[in-house]
Amino acid sequence: MSGLVALAVAYVLSQFYRSFLAVLTPQLSAELGADKADLSLASGLWFISFGLMQFAVGIGLDRYGPRRTAALIFGLAGGGGAFIFATAQSPEAIVVAMTFIGIGCSPVLMASLFIFAQKFDGRQFAVMTSWLVAFGNLGNVVGSSPLASAADAFGWRTVMAALGALSLLIAAAVLLLVDDPEVDAPGNAGLNGYLTLLKTPILWPIMIMTLLCYAPVAGIRGLWAGPYLSDLFSADGLLIGQVTLWMAIAMIVGNLIYGPLDKLLNTRKWVVFGGNLLVLLALLVFVVQPVPGIAMATFLFIIIGAAGTSYGVVMAHGRAFLPAQLVGRGVTLINFCSIFGAGVMQFVTGQLVATQADTSSPYTYQLLFGSYALLLLLALLVYLSARDAPPG
Repeated sequence: MSGLVALAVAYVLSQFYRSFLAVLTPQLSAELGADKADLSLASGLWFISFGLMQFAVGIGLDRYGPRRTAALIFGLAGGGGAFIFATAQSPEAIVVAMTFIGIGCSPVLMASLFIFAQKFDGRQFAVMTSWLVAFGNLGNVVGSSPLASAADAFGWRTVMAALGALSLLIAAAVLLLVDDPEVDAPGNAGLNGYLTLLKTPILWPIMIMTLLCYAPVAGIRGLWAGPYLSDLFSADGLLIGQVTLWMAIAMIVGNLIYGPLDKLLNTRKWVVFGGNLLVLLALLVFVVQPVPGIAMATFLFIIIGAAGTSYGVVMAHGRAFLPAQLVGRGVTLINFCSIFGAGVMQFVTGQLVATQADTSSPYTYQLLFGSYALLLLLALLVYLSARDAPPG
């Protein structure tokens, strides 16, 4: 149990690292000259590096177990990347730092899910995953108003250096406390296991849903909430921190609600579908009225944050169709879809905004929210063909 606690704390930092750039937007722009394209690239590369590492993480989990896989990668790359960020003198250094941090965070959640899948009843997988993600979303909370206050009081470099040191300490705790579950020798060793999974048609609608449904909440909370509020409402760092704090709290509540819903309603497919339909409706409100007032914008961010946290249930949906000897690679493949889709959308939306004559106009943000809405609509249509996996 102490090992899972250590992994859960590491996951809090992982969630922090994927979302804190939105709050530091004013400081990074003023001190380093980082513009929207730079921050979009940095945020996108966090997700891309995180996603691509899932293949190595999956093999590591199946071959070497979660203890060494999570501790070494998180400590070396995650802690090292935070120190690079703290000493950055240019936007390019921020991009490099975020890439290393993405690599470092890549094994943390998957190590926990691997333990859940091997040690606990599969019917509990959705609630355990959702509640772990809810706990991890405390990192989103810390990365909002508290981060803005800490950066204002101590400077963002000092804060990032302290987080780098904390990352090393947590990695050491994972190495000392996590017990690897006893599993049979993995079949289809190496990348062949992924090929086996990709030849499983029943997984494809689930993977496509996972590929696209996390992108709106990740992109808005982690990157675009800051520029949106700054450009259209002249918000400073503290106000951005307050609004994103509400969204972060909504993400925690959303995960707690999603957790037991699949068992309560005896369906995974329709829980995921219904929640993401709410996200789509909120995005369409932004498309129709991009400047709805600060209170309504905050409310819509709350809806997107709460309803967009279906990760635990969609992961349980995919887990239901994974063979036992490929659980490590299976959960990392599905997670790759989630993270890779979010990362690609960071690039796409960044380029979309950069090509506009006025990157601060309401029309630009209509296009931004509209792009998320279009892809989520496509995901929902594909997901209609998925076979349900009721926990009962």
